[in-house]
Amino acid sequence: METPNQNSAPTTKSVLLLFVIALCGIAGISTFYFAREHRQALQLAASNQALTANLNEVQGQLQTLTDKLNAMSAPPQTPPVLREPAPARPAATGERTHKKPMHRTATARKQEPAPDDPRWSQMQGQLSDQQKQLAVTREEMEKNRSELDGRLNSTRDELNGSITRSHDELNGSIARTHGELVALQKRGERNYYEFHLDKAKTFQRVGPISVSLRKVNLKHKNYNLALMVDDNQLDKKNVNLYEPVWITFSDRPQPVELVVNKVQKDQITGYISEPKYKNSELAANAAPVPDKAKEAVAQR
Repeated sequence: METPNQNSAPTTKSVLLLFVIALCGIAGISTFYFAREHRQALQLAASNQALTANLNEVQGQLQTLTDKLNAMSAPPQTPPVLREPAPARPAATGERTHKKPMHRTATARKQEPAPDDPRWSQMQGQLSDQQKQLAVTREEMEKNRSELDGRLNSTRDELNGSITRSHDELNGSIARTHGELVALQKRGERNYYEFHLDKAKTFQRVGPISVSLRKVNLKHKNYNLALMVDDNQLDKKNVNLYEPVWITFSDRPQPVELVVNKVQKDQITGYISEPKYKNSELAANAAPVPDKAKEAVAQR
């Protein structure tokens, strides 16, 4: 006849083995997604750098063509017009004067328009081609940037979803309300401790740890905490709403979990959960039963 103490040892070892396998899976998935996101970010930076260099080159060519067009379209300077000399004064009375015909030393010449330069049409065509190339380059850059941003956002969402699903599988789910917390307590798998913390430098004892609220960002729904764990202070900064904080203890088979499900001005509300049994208690339950105890149980 087997006793409950004999069956608890394999069950505990199986749970621990599953927990270790799940943690290894989470670590592998996180490493894969982070590496892929980092590689895509490097590709985006290289693409943007190449497109920027291409744009600078095109803009330099456009500036050169613009300078040439301005030089060619500038009006030519008009040569000065020579005026006719003033007529000579008439001679005195009684004197015979001889009038000489007056000739113009110079005449104003009308400037004729210069014939069309074929280089003008050629440069206008080059300018139009450069502008089209610049527009196409800008469109490609915006398209590549949008695609890479979409990939990064998709990868980030997949990673967050994978981590959330793994946490939910290990610990049931995260209680977002008091009613959900009561439902988790009824399972009897872990101990739960609710808390309401105001911003202060002092610590408040909640279950197995002491907690102090140091800062609240109501706009972004995050906060800073200070934790006292085994006489050591741990600082957790920029923790988001519903984001679990895991604290590992050497005497517990699973980590302690802290979750904040409500953020107010200089105040937070949440809970702490811990495994129902410590390692020492599990080891005591898994200890072999003496022969005399087995005989007594068999006689009953």
